[in-house]
Order: sequence, then C-alpha cells, then structure tokens
Amino acid sequence: MEFPADLKYTNDHEWVRVSGNEVVCGISDFAQSELGDIVFVELPQVGDEVEQNKACAVVESVKTASDIFAPVSGKITKVNDVIATTPAEVNTSPYENGWLFAIELSNADELNALLSQEDYAAQYAKS
Repeated sequence: MEFPADLKYTNDHEWVRVSGNEVVCGISDFAQSELGDIVFVELPQVGDEVEQNKACAVVESVKTASDIFAPVSGKITKVNDVIATTPAEVNTSPYENGWLFAIELSNADELNALLSQEDYAAQYAKS
C-alpha cells in the first residue's frame, strides 16, 4: 500500500493535498483496493458547498457503492472530468490521475482534524 507523506487522510479513507486555500481530494490506495474495480463515480458540481464529514460523492465498484465524505468544508472548485469517462483511474492512480475534486477551504482549522501519513498508515496498512 502506498500512503504519500505529503497528504493528510481521514478515517473514512479520503486524502487531501493542500495547496494554499485549496485542497485536492481523492480516496486512498487502501480504499480503492478494498472497493475493487471502480466502474462509476458520481461527483459533486463545481460551486457546490460541502460540509466536513458529510457525503458529497459516490464511488461504485463491481462489489459495492460507497459514499465519499468531504474531508473539509468549503466550495467545490474543480472536479476530475477524466474519471467520469475512465473511472478505473481511481484504481490505477489514486493519488495523481484518479483525484476526485478540489475544495476551497472555508475553515483551514479543519485540516488539524486530519491524520498524518504515519497515523493513517499505522491504522490501515495491510502487509
């Protein structure tokens, strides 16, 4: 399992890459491996307001459908249109090409509630 050190993580297996007042979000390598082959992703719309820990997207795999929770509160600024037509990118490149959406932070203090790479890996790494 890969857990990049420059990211922050949630207990629900989302990750964020912080860039100023914006975060790019996706699901972890652990999450995509547990879900299996991703066949569909329902993303929020640009401009939508999201609330930390509230469902804002859905990832469907051959096994199940799973809600994606907003790791922080704010406004959706971008969505990854590539995964609309190629959802398998979430499996093959969860931290690069398979990102889901970007959020403009409304409360940067919420980042403090997220897990470091070390803490996330200690809880969820499978050997």
